[in-house]
Amino acid sequence: MTTTSPPRATARDWLGMTVLTLPALLASMDLSVLFIASPWISAELAPTASQHLWVMDIYGFMMAGLLITMGSVGDRIGRRRLLMVGAVAFGTASVLAAFASSAEMLIAARALLGLGGATLAPSTLSLIRGMFLDENQRRTAVGIWTGAFTGGIAVGPIVGGFLLEHFHWGSVFLVNVPVMILLLIAAPIIIDESRDPNPGPFDLLGAFLSLTAVLPVIYGVKKIAESGAAWSSVSALVIGVAFAGAFVLRQRTAAHPMIDIHLFARPAFSGSIVANAIVVFATAGIGLLAVTFMQTVLGLPPLTAALWMLPTVAGSFLGVAIASLLAARIRPATLVTLGLLIAAGGFAVVSLVTSASSIGALIAAYATLTLGVGMTATIVTSLVLTTAPPERAGAASALAETSSELGGALGIAVLGTLAATSYRNAMAADPVAGAGEAGAEAADTIGAAVSAAQELPRAVAEPLLQQAFDAYTDGFGLAAILGATVLALAAIGAGITLRGVASEQVLETHE
Repeated sequence: MTTTSPPRATARDWLGMTVLTLPALLASMDLSVLFIASPWISAELAPTASQHLWVMDIYGFMMAGLLITMGSVGDRIGRRRLLMVGAVAFGTASVLAAFASSAEMLIAARALLGLGGATLAPSTLSLIRGMFLDENQRRTAVGIWTGAFTGGIAVGPIVGGFLLEHFHWGSVFLVNVPVMILLLIAAPIIIDESRDPNPGPFDLLGAFLSLTAVLPVIYGVKKIAESGAAWSSVSALVIGVAFAGAFVLRQRTAAHPMIDIHLFARPAFSGSIVANAIVVFATAGIGLLAVTFMQTVLGLPPLTAALWMLPTVAGSFLGVAIASLLAARIRPATLVTLGLLIAAGGFAVVSLVTSASSIGALIAAYATLTLGVGMTATIVTSLVLTTAPPERAGAASALAETSSELGGALGIAVLGTLAATSYRNAMAADPVAGAGEAGAEAADTIGAAVSAAQELPRAVAEPLLQQAFDAYTDGFGLAAILGATVLALAAIGAGITLRGVASEQVLETHE
């Protein structure tokens, strides 16, 4: 009995995949593109410390809360159609964010941008899943997509740095618009439509529960990290967990669930989802702090800071290449554990950085971190993708990207809030003599400290800045220690949950 090999992808398919990497790159890039614009936003819109973090992470939280829903929508109405709807929404929201005139308006625009990103992201990986039926070609395509999606977080600050050297901070959003126009033109020509042939009715209640499970939990985590456990923050956590439980129950009992909860009973799937969330948690969480450190404490201009970020992008792509080469010969548990430990080591070295450290020391540690992240993300993305049957590709892709976006937004929220709280406590504990009201403003954020120092006499400004730099560096180091700990624990968990997964399962397909 002979078996027929699956058809190989054509040149048109590879061109289509190139187009599909663009929204994947932008969707993840927008999680971090504001990192390098942070001082400019602080100076112009004067957000509070809490508003500043909401500007940075509301995008990721909205995406995380809506990705599963949009993946299910794409399975029903067509993944290419959803991709094009997402392109319009993402481009429109980008324009609104670019011209925001207040912190509140920017937060709202970023929330709408997250909605647009949630309609873009699930379509890309699920379309690739249907375009590449040959195992080796699919592995290559997924590796390229993974490099774009994970690399986007590192690319964001670089793109922002180049734009800020010449344009207003709103340009970091406007750069999305021509890419969305290109996507709208090219997608109907070179990408075929795909959908679930038997989707069943849409689960509106499940969609509501998936969003309401995410946002209250995030609010509670942020408030606890910022000011300790209080009635309001604990209540938010309880409400979010209750909605999450209701969502799981709904998916177990619904005739046509949005996601197959039983997938999580498979170690390869559940372990990969958790590992994926944790590596993005680390990358995004440290990214905001590192870029701010480079521009404020080390005093680098945007373009210089952007150029220094290039090795971190190279580290990510090198990790993807290493994992792709070794996937057929080394068990996933070993590769994922190794990648997580390498990333944890990079975090540990970051925690040793001081306000007097060289930029090279920081970037070497950061590039080590992204190397480990690239290795891990490649394997876990393949495992998540090949576990689900083709007709549920949209929902499974949404789960993978939900874990990425939720991990990234949590990283910014938790590590950012931890560092900000440490900074404020250190500044408030020992006010600089003569700083007055400017000293109180400087105690809110490092950007406010730099701005306030410009209005003070040199004799007061210099000690105020040094105190702010030391306080920020201490908070940066504290966040890095937490990141290293989380990654080390994740390495242990991955070694356990993936120990029974063979190398061949990374390439497994469901015909």
